[in-house]
Amino acid sequence: MQNAYIRHMFYLLRYALIFILLIGMLPAKAQQTNLNMLEHDAKPYYFGITLAANQSAYKLEHSPAFLATDSIMVAEPMKTMGFNLGLLANARLSEHFDLRFNPQLIFASKNLYYRETYPKSQDTEKKIESILLSFPLQIKFKSDRIGNMRVYTIAGLKYDYDLASNARLRRAEDLVKVKKSDYGYEVGAGFEFYFESFIFAPEFKISNGFGNVHVKDPNLRYSNVIDRLQSRMIVFSIHLEG
Repeated sequence: MQNAYIRHMFYLLRYALIFILLIGMLPAKAQQTNLNMLEHDAKPYYFGITLAANQSAYKLEHSPAFLATDSIMVAEPMKTMGFNLGLLANARLSEHFDLRFNPQLIFASKNLYYRETYPKSQDTEKKIESILLSFPLQIKFKSDRIGNMRVYTIAGLKYDYDLASNARLRRAEDLVKVKKSDYGYEVGAGFEFYFESFIFAPEFKISNGFGNVHVKDPNLRYSNVIDRLQSRMIVFSIHLEG
């Protein structure tokens, strides 16, 4: 399962890399004559905005009840697409290191697929929609500037709060409850392309949760077969920085 996740991650990454290389050709021409935004690298801090697309899913672990029941034969996560909107604040620590805060509003859906045999044979998809307030704090390591471009990597921790969490709802037995809060880690890499008045920074990252967000309830049939749900997300972002 983990190998398939990694293969799919690089399958998505190849399209992002093609896009980045095409964009990179634009400032590459300019760098033959002049360097853009020379004063920017000395700024103690700067701000920006973030637009992103995400693919999210749960890492699912079955409970002992899954093996004991014969009414649900399959319970597995599904990959779905969403998008992010965010702000960015970057503080310079040294020549090669920055501290970055990138709060985002994330629209995501982590669905679950079930194959049932009782009360009738059918395939069921449970939609678990999330509207997340995400607060990642990251350390950014950046290379030396190469003309009007540089490469960077990021690593950090995040806290997520789900505005659409159903943890307190009381409904029929078809509910799968998830917690409001989660925490996790983020790692990624990107490029900064310097134009005359702004920086265009495409970025690819993995954003995964540490915690188990599943709210166990043996009275909910779709929830009873699950032991753990952990968030998994792949994000392609565009940062516009000034």
